[in-house]
Amino acid sequence: MKNEMAHWSKEELKIYILLLCAKFDKEESEEEIALIKSKTDFVTFNRIYDEFCCDEEDGCFEKIEDAIHQHEYSPQELNNLKKEMLEVFHSDKKLVMRERYLEKVFDNILY
Repeated sequence: MKNEMAHWSKEELKIYILLLCAKFDKEESEEEIALIKSKTDFVTFNRIYDEFCCDEEDGCFEKIEDAIHQHEYSPQELNNLKKEMLEVFHSDKKLVMRERYLEKVFDNILY
């Protein structure tokens, strides 16, 4: 599927990023998905999840970079997003090398 530029709100972008965090180790755990669902409403989660499932990994990064550039983030907002990403990584009680790598990638994209 061709990745078109996403026009998401900050909340929608956060859910998309958190879904990538959950899936990056190749296993979406129930704990990770439950945590992400708790951060948004049912309709938003399902819409973003459906879009996420149709995207390939490289396309995910492109869409995230495009969407980040549409918004201005305060340092506090970036810190909160980073904390939520780490929360997803740790929710399944394991932090694998791919997740550590993704954390560094997002540091480069966000800061």
